Amino acid sequence: MPPKPHSNSKRPPRWPDHLQYLSEPRYHSSVPSAVRAIICPHSAGHAQPPVHAHKPPVAIQFISDPSHPAHGQFGLFATKKMPPRTLILDYIGEVHCDDRPDSDYDLSLFRTGTPDHVSVGVDAQHAGNEARFINDYRGVKAKPNALFQERRTEGGELRMSVWSGSEAIKKGDELLVSYGKSWWRARHVEDHGLDGRHVQEHSK
Repeated sequence: MPPKPHSNSKRPPRWPDHLQYLSEPRYHSSVPSAVRAIICPHSAGHAQPPVHAHKPPVAIQFISDPSHPAHGQFGLFATKKMPPRTLILDYIGEVHCDDRPDSDYDLSLFRTGTPDHVSVGVDAQHAGNEARFINDYRGVKAKPNALFQERRTEGGELRMSVWSGSEAIKKGDELLVSYGKSWWRARHVEDHGLDGRHVQEHSK
C-alpha cells in the first residue's frame, strides 16, 4: 500500500481553511491495486518518509493587481532564485481513476497501456499542496516560466512535479505554467477571460 498521507501538517501561510493540506499523495479507492503497483512499485507494506521534508522555495500570495486574470485570488511565488530546469515541488493531491469533470484541479498523471486504458489523475480540488495555486501564464507574461513533468521519487513513486523552465526564475516572480489548449477548450473560455487559478492538464 502507498504511504499514508500526512494531512493538515505544516500548513503554509495563507493556506485556505476549507482545504486539506497534504504533504504526500492520497490514494482514492478507484485506483486498482495493479495500477498502484505501477505508481508505487516499492511501497507495498512499507511506510516511507516524506520525500519533500524540506520546505519548497515558494509562497502563496494574494493577487491584488486588478490587471491580473486571477485578481482577488491566489498565486504561487518564488521565495528564492531558481536555476533553469530545477525541481521546485510536486503536485500533490488525491490520486484517482474515476472521472471528475467538475474539478478544475485534476491533473493527468498516467495512462496504462492495457486495452482498457485506465487513466490516473491527481486531483487537488479539496486537498493538496502549494502547487494547486500555480496560475496559467496567459494574460500575465508572454510565456510560462515553469512546467509540469513526471518524475520518480527516491522511493520510486510516480508523481507529477513542477520544474523551472529554460531560464532562471527570480526571487519574487510568480510561477506560471501553461494549462494546455485542451483545458481551455473544455471550459469554452477565451484567453482574455480566463480565471488563472486552476490546473487540469500538463499537455502543451
